[in-house]
Amino acid sequence: MADEALFLLLHNEMVAGLYRAAEQGEGVTAGANALAAPCVLQENGRCTTKLESMGFRVGQGLIERFTKDTARFKDELDIMKFICKDFWTTVFKKQIDNLRTNHQGIYVLQDNKFRLLTQMSAGKQYLEHAPKYLAFTCGLIRGGLSNLGIKSIVTAEVSSMPACKFQVMIQKM
Repeated sequence: MADEALFLLLHNEMVAGLYRAAEQGEGVTAGANALAAPCVLQENGRCTTKLESMGFRVGQGLIERFTKDTARFKDELDIMKFICKDFWTTVFKKQIDNLRTNHQGIYVLQDNKFRLLTQMSAGKQYLEHAPKYLAFTCGLIRGGLSNLGIKSIVTAEVSSMPACKFQVMIQKM
């Protein structure tokens, strides 16, 4: 239980720290300029990219550690089941609630009570802030799949808090 609280606090502080640093840097470069709004959007994109790349590296390391004693996977569906059951359980202490696929390389992972969003209010006012709390997890999934030999694009969407959907698009090589 203590490790879960530490992970949540570390994640929240990573997000807050990156965005805080971007805002402070933004105040120096743009000031009260009329072009500040596009700059803020650009900095938010950089922060999201940084969080996603941090998650990518962590996902690579975790998958390497978790799969060292497991048998080879048969196919990509088998890998996605591993991600939804074992990987997700180890990281977030619960399985993915729903895994859907069109059998053409697109998978949708649904978590109805995503741990990194449960600390936020369920109201609509925080929906615009949710993507920055999902970027790390998108990278985590993409990094894990990358280390298992699957190149992918992972996106996240939140329609109501704290539920979220991660869409994994497998890129054929």
